[in-house]
Amino acid sequence: EDHPIHLREQTSGPGGSETQSWIPKIIKKRVCSTFVEDSVSNGALCQCGAARDDHASVALGDYFSTAIVNQWKSVQHSSERPTDAFGEVQFAGASKRHSHFLRLSWSTEPSMVYTILTAHWRLPLPNLVVSVVGGEGRTQVKTWVREVLRQGLVKASQSTGAWILTTGLREGVGRCVGQAVRDHATAASSFSLNKVVALGIAPWGLVEKREQLVNPQGSFPAKYYVQNISQDSCSLDNNYQAFLLVDDGSVGRRGGETDFRARLEEYISQQRTGRWGSGSIDIPVVCMLISGETDMLKRMDLSLKSCIPWLVLAGSGGLADFLSDILENWSSAPAVPSSGEGNSEAPKTPSVDLKDRVTERFKKHFPSEAQTDKLVERALSIYQNKDLITIYQGEHESPNDFDTVLLKTLVGASKQQSSVDASPYSDELKLAVTWNRVDIAKSELFNGDIQWKYEDLEDSMTDALINDKPQFVRLFTENGLNIMEYLTYGRLETLYRSVPDGTLLYQLLQQCLAERLAIVERHSPSEKQNSSSKMVKDTHQGGPVKEVTLFEVSGVLELLMGDVCQPLYYKALGLEFTSSKRTSLRVLRGDSFYRQLRCPYPWASLFLWAVLQNRSEMALFFWEMAGEAVLSALSGCNILRDLSKLEEETETKLSMKELAQKFENLAHDIFSSCYRSDENRSFTLLIRKSPIWGDTTCLQMGMSADARLFFSNDGVQSLLSQIWWGDMKRNTEVWKLLLAFFCPILCQLIDSCLLSLKLHLKFSVLCFCFLWTCKVIFVFFIKTILLGTMTWRQRFRLYIQDVWNKCDLTAISLFIIGLICRMFHWSYEFGRDVLCLDYMVFTLRLIHIFAIHKQLGPKIIIVGKMMKDIFFFLFFLGVWLMAYGVANQALIYSYDPNPNRIFRRVFYRPYLHIFGQIPVEEMDVGKDWDVNCTHNVTLIESGEEPCRTHESNWLVVILLVVYLLVTNILLINLLIAMFSYTFSKVQEHSDTYWKFQRYNLIVEYHSRPSLAPPFIILSHINLFIKRVIRKVPSVKIHHFVLDLEAKAANRLSTWETIQKEDFLTARNKIQKSSDSERLKRMSAKVDGVLKHLSESRDFEHRLRSLENQMEYCSSALSWVVDTLSQGSTFKPPRPPPLRGTY
Repeated sequence: EDHPIHLREQTSGPGGSETQSWIPKIIKKRVCSTFVEDSVSNGALCQCGAARDDHASVALGDYFSTAIVNQWKSVQHSSERPTDAFGEVQFAGASKRHSHFLRLSWSTEPSMVYTILTAHWRLPLPNLVVSVVGGEGRTQVKTWVREVLRQGLVKASQSTGAWILTTGLREGVGRCVGQAVRDHATAASSFSLNKVVALGIAPWGLVEKREQLVNPQGSFPAKYYVQNISQDSCSLDNNYQAFLLVDDGSVGRRGGETDFRARLEEYISQQRTGRWGSGSIDIPVVCMLISGETDMLKRMDLSLKSCIPWLVLAGSGGLADFLSDILENWSSAPAVPSSGEGNSEAPKTPSVDLKDRVTERFKKHFPSEAQTDKLVERALSIYQNKDLITIYQGEHESPNDFDTVLLKTLVGASKQQSSVDASPYSDELKLAVTWNRVDIAKSELFNGDIQWKYEDLEDSMTDALINDKPQFVRLFTENGLNIMEYLTYGRLETLYRSVPDGTLLYQLLQQCLAERLAIVERHSPSEKQNSSSKMVKDTHQGGPVKEVTLFEVSGVLELLMGDVCQPLYYKALGLEFTSSKRTSLRVLRGDSFYRQLRCPYPWASLFLWAVLQNRSEMALFFWEMAGEAVLSALSGCNILRDLSKLEEETETKLSMKELAQKFENLAHDIFSSCYRSDENRSFTLLIRKSPIWGDTTCLQMGMSADARLFFSNDGVQSLLSQIWWGDMKRNTEVWKLLLAFFCPILCQLIDSCLLSLKLHLKFSVLCFCFLWTCKVIFVFFIKTILLGTMTWRQRFRLYIQDVWNKCDLTAISLFIIGLICRMFHWSYEFGRDVLCLDYMVFTLRLIHIFAIHKQLGPKIIIVGKMMKDIFFFLFFLGVWLMAYGVANQALIYSYDPNPNRIFRRVFYRPYLHIFGQIPVEEMDVGKDWDVNCTHNVTLIESGEEPCRTHESNWLVVILLVVYLLVTNILLINLLIAMFSYTFSKVQEHSDTYWKFQRYNLIVEYHSRPSLAPPFIILSHINLFIKRVIRKVPSVKIHHFVLDLEAKAANRLSTWETIQKEDFLTARNKIQKSSDSERLKRMSAKVDGVLKHLSESRDFEHRLRSLENQMEYCSSALSWVVDTLSQGSTFKPPRPPPLRGTY
């Protein structure tokens, strides 16, 4: 029982030879230990199939005298040895992909083998196992059987994520399955989650060239070469992912793997689906019979007694035709008990008539069989379990419906095992969810005939959420699943704990978890021990450390969304928004009470869960179901764009950006519908505080998400214009604006106008800088103390995100430094230089005012983006400039130790060459240079000008030509091209950029007083008295943030939901009218017609069965008539009717 855990520990490392050295210690092979002479070979061969020389001396010595009378059996006449064939096999001349293989004894425990398959060989866990039985040998497989295997079995297995078990040899059905798997693997993605696994289970002694696989230390890989691969042979097929070569000690004999294969199938059927067995059902196993010989009756009988269903392919020949004959034609025949049977034995014992009919049919299908009694008894035993057998008329039915046939086969078997209290359709639903076949669920289970309960859908809903099956989630919510009752905080934590390893969300959650555990380690040693014990326990169970709570989820959301909203789920955890992490940890110790509470906003929580995992279809469905459509879409856009910045994989990053843009488009389109419906309500929608999203607004979330398209909406711009103009009319005359500009006293009369003009009033540099510094510091103080519940750190982090605020801080810092330096004599001049630079920064700060202009605003953005282009361009220029400058200086002057001249001539002078300032007299020795120079080293070291070197001057001229060619033509044109691309890119969306920039400017000046410096100090004093001393609430703050009452908020949400539904209805109507949707509907109708045609074949089979019954009744009635007519007890009044009378 400890083997599986032991194997997981052994196989935790990579699949090299070092980690597989333990295989011979636990996996054994079989060796013939007794030579039992084969009478046919005159003593040259053993009954195991091997020659006398191939046996050891022990096998020849002990039982030689009894070899003639004994019959060789693997249990008695073979012994186990450590296996000598395992590792990977590379097929010569085939693909470079290696396949795993293992030689093992037939008595090996299936649990050990299954652990090797899943934990060590890393085969994906199956959602279904199809064991193909029969069709062995070199018999020709019919064409329609090949088509069923290719279009039916393999395609259905690919859609469900199945394992296909065959012999894995290049003959019969095994070869057909291998070719079908190869064709589907070529067409499908190699990284598909539902990849088909073809597993070969073959007898070791039957495999050709098996000696190429033998290596006691393991083969990594073993070179496997077989000639004439185009013909059927018993060699391994290279299209299989893994091979289990079952050894019973025999050579060249079939059937040695039958017992082990049956036990492996039974063990797999007892395991759970999903990662670490987290699925809601056991792994379904179905055996598929194709053709087959009579020796398979025993294997089929034992499998049916283990409740494993069978699918018989009628018309494939052999045993399959025999079973389909007796099951279809005689399953409804009345049973006539024998004379010696009692009533209690009648249901258990087959009738004499049925036994005779089965014997008759058996002799018809297998005329060469001599011992028919035992085989007929097996057939009758199989007949008793006919409910587990499904007959598939593959020759007459479409292979595309094969997955439906598999589902019905498994459902029929599960109904035989289900309890009385269980729902008769719950197993069928779980299978449909596992296979992700929502079409089957709609047509068979949710067609209105079944009344589903919440308990029946709960587990399947969790399975659909974890395994990303949004169509089933939609189906469940439409058919009786109450999401308010389903989603508790505990189940939400379970969903976050099921995040796959290796994803970005998993890494972020583990980082937050590690931070919490680190705080626990510092502040609570006892809790550290408890956490460590939990980690060790979970590690031994083979799963991840399941300690992720809503606290870590809140940390991830805060990391991604920043301070735009208050931390989510803090209210559920019983925490305050300003709680420290140490205080937060006290709530998370032990089993917290909050896990039993229902989530008040389940759709929004599921929407966040889906967005964080970048599940597009699931997130869109949850967005449709959640309230506050505009804000939810902007939140998803914000999260996805921040996630894309952290994601390293290119494809995932692009998918995140595409989904974020999709949500931004939805927010834009739905708000447009709202704006067209009701302008005032749409304005309220933009500034309304949302309790679902941490008391944030649409404008704040859109700003955080960088949603330029949303801000370009006419409705958003109308609200901004209304706030910008305030009570002043938009058609105010120009002379009034000019009067207010030159007369600051009138600023209170036209408040909003001076918001855009107040920075123009500057009387002196020093006075302006001082007042501006006081103003910025005071504004930051007021914002930090009076606004919101954010801490100093959060407010400062939000403040510093703006580029112009960084410019303000730089200007203030320079001003303070310059002012301090001017107070001391020794730094007086340096302070003057700093103030000159500070004036330049303050003046450049005026550029921000142009952002309000429709034409100049986009140009500011273009300049900012061009600065980034220059930054990268300087790398190329700097390298080339240094290369030329150093070489030019060394060629012109052989010795010059003056660092000032070196710096100017190496860096500064080559830079001036770009703009045409070339000192030809100095660089060309053919020109006269009117400068006193010397060759004396002493004078040169004292500071004199060194003379030029004449020998290498020709090279100086060549370098100058090359330098000017590269810089003035190549690099400068490269920079111009970069500028042109940036300009055209921004200019194309200039209106969008301007509207987005306009919002930033309006918000900034809306939060500031009306007066401009130097009179702004009066406004600050007035604001301080109102807010701090008199406690007068602000009215302007409600222009951008509005807290509605519950009743008004509900009415607004209802109105927004109606607009969203109207928009989605209109969009779906447009999509349905498209040509592609019409083709889809036409295709669905054609499929329906084909389905009805296939159902007509079922009626044909029923009529045939009815004809058989009528024939039986007619013969029975004829016998009655003949009996009565021959007797003298009763004289009929008239003779019996003749045939054809009626």
